[in-house]
Amino acid sequence: MVMSSEPTGPVKPSKGPASGKPKAVVHDLEIKDAQIIFNSVWNELEQDLGDDMLRFPKEIILLGGAPGSGKGTHARFIQKTRGLTCPSIVVSSLLTSPEARKVIDAGYMVGDREVIGILFRKLLDPDYRDGAILDGFPRTEVQVECLKLLVDKMKELRARFFETPLRVHFRQPTIHIMVLFVDEKTSVERQIKRGHQAEAHNQEVRATGVGECVDLRPTDLDPKSARRRYQVFKEQTWEALQSLKQTFFYHFVNAQGSVAEVERNILNELRYQSLLELDPQTYDSLRNLPLASEIILHARQDLVKRLDAYELNQTELFHQVIGLIQEKIMPVVVRHAISGLATVNTEDSLLHDSEALAMLIDIFSERGYHAVVDVHRIEIPEQVDLASGDISCRQKKVFRITIRFQGSEIRRG
Repeated sequence: MVMSSEPTGPVKPSKGPASGKPKAVVHDLEIKDAQIIFNSVWNELEQDLGDDMLRFPKEIILLGGAPGSGKGTHARFIQKTRGLTCPSIVVSSLLTSPEARKVIDAGYMVGDREVIGILFRKLLDPDYRDGAILDGFPRTEVQVECLKLLVDKMKELRARFFETPLRVHFRQPTIHIMVLFVDEKTSVERQIKRGHQAEAHNQEVRATGVGECVDLRPTDLDPKSARRRYQVFKEQTWEALQSLKQTFFYHFVNAQGSVAEVERNILNELRYQSLLELDPQTYDSLRNLPLASEIILHARQDLVKRLDAYELNQTELFHQVIGLIQEKIMPVVVRHAISGLATVNTEDSLLHDSEALAMLIDIFSERGYHAVVDVHRIEIPEQVDLASGDISCRQKKVFRITIRFQGSEIRRG
């Protein structure tokens, strides 16, 4: 066990759940052993809430990165992309005590024990049951190890409650990791720019009384402090994030470019990690079904082969289908050029041949349309038996062909 005399979080006595008496918490020396920190936090949660209430989010998205890399901006984009309704958990904002604030404002980090304790309780909030974005976690090797231990515990709870009615609350955990990287020059420039913008905004609010002041980091006004924040990131957080690769799959996301460029990089990374979302049992059930990306890979080449085969091997039928499209379908499609949607009903006997139907769909696909054919079977009364009252019917087939395409951009005046 390693001990450190670096500044940590505030000294706050906490009450035990049973006795109501304050529990002694020592903050003079910060414990750097991840297992001890995790066990301490976990035992408190078990005592306070019970195992059956330790219901952590199904999806946890870790958003880390250098100061000025745009975590706040891109957290909102990730939230929208993943369909999450709750805002991201900004870990630094959880630590609002005056003592913790002093450490943060000096460009250093609060102790791991306090970070882990506050964060784990926040994750148990029912609002985050489906997913949570953690902005600024993990930042140290200890926090990385505590994250790994949390995932292990979540899997243990899932196994424990799997055969019970509570299984729905203990799903297979999914961990996504987004690490935004910028170089030191860009980081310092963005921090100082952010500081000047916040300072100008606050001055305007104070002068006009309109709006609300925003938080202003002292480090955002001092290039030396901004540079120190970046160095702390490189020396501590960078190494910690690198070590995550031993357990989880991810790449560092280049955040040097424009917002649009970074968003594209984030989407590519999310696609890469998406195969890891499903429960292993669910994935095994679905794995034999092809991905859409796989079946469209050679779709154009396959379409061309089929059309050429129609022309060579089924010439007469192929040209009959082309004639049907030209004479009966295209005039209707042309009249709907603005909307980009046309529906044609036909009883043409040619379409009773399944090969003709396949040809029709392929022809439209090659020409850039999307065609869908529905077959409606209608019973038509033909004869009535007056003695028994029985009615004999014949079946009529009506083919409803729906054609979709890019409509005209014409606007009405």
